[in-house]
Amino acid sequence: PIITQSPHDRFRMWMVHHGYAPNTIESYLHALDTFMTYVKKDPENVIIQDYIDFVVHYLKSKNLSRSYQNVIVNALKLFYQTFYPGKLEIHQLARPRKEKKLPNVLSKSEVKRILEAHANIKHRTALSLIYACGLRRSELINIKLTDIQGERGQLLIQQSKSNKDRVVPLPQGILELLREYYNFYKPKYYLFEGTQPGNQYSPESLAKVLKSALRKCNINRPVTLHWLRHSYATHLLETGTDLKSIQEMLGHSSSKTTEIYTHVTQKDINNIKRPFDSL
Repeated sequence: PIITQSPHDRFRMWMVHHGYAPNTIESYLHALDTFMTYVKKDPENVIIQDYIDFVVHYLKSKNLSRSYQNVIVNALKLFYQTFYPGKLEIHQLARPRKEKKLPNVLSKSEVKRILEAHANIKHRTALSLIYACGLRRSELINIKLTDIQGERGQLLIQQSKSNKDRVVPLPQGILELLREYYNFYKPKYYLFEGTQPGNQYSPESLAKVLKSALRKCNINRPVTLHWLRHSYATHLLETGTDLKSIQEMLGHSSSKTTEIYTHVTQKDINNIKRPFDSL
């Protein structure tokens, strides 16, 4: 008998074959499954009105984020272009209007308090490395021991967002902290491992580490791990690092993404002569 693959399985195999990142594959499959479960139709019978109904009655009613809707659009466009070209007017798959939000930034004194909050060397090293190198959470937990180039003072970030590799500098203080951490924990494969040697540290555990640090240093703002990355970029800009270098260190594909930090830097704002002070 002929076994027909489900749209889910076909899409997975196609993305794996074409080298999509594991996180992207899972995100797109979840998006496709969510949409198809809602419309309850064969993919070839889906029309644009089904997508509009999905947005209005599912995404909006559940107050799901704009970024999630963008993932839905990306997944459907790729799926229909690949397997059902011409069956759905994919150019009509509307994206949500962009929000013009500024990045959340911590002061250097706040960062220092957060990084020094934990006595546990593993927790302190993990948070410090995120700030010191401007890492995303997923990048930190994917670091392997072989990615640390101690003699060159560099860290290799492999297959990050958009399947890009990059190299970032490791400050001397971080290298010393890493050596102290390694000598104490002796990780086997990943730099930060869970309770089982060789297994990655979980994203949820890392978030709890930050939450605990905030509590210990009495910072009541809703800080996330990504705030440390934003703060790294902003502090670099404030100390005179050019935007192109910051773009490369953060792994941004577009300079426009990096330029947003110019709107939150204190470097130029503090030099403005304030009318109130001359009253």
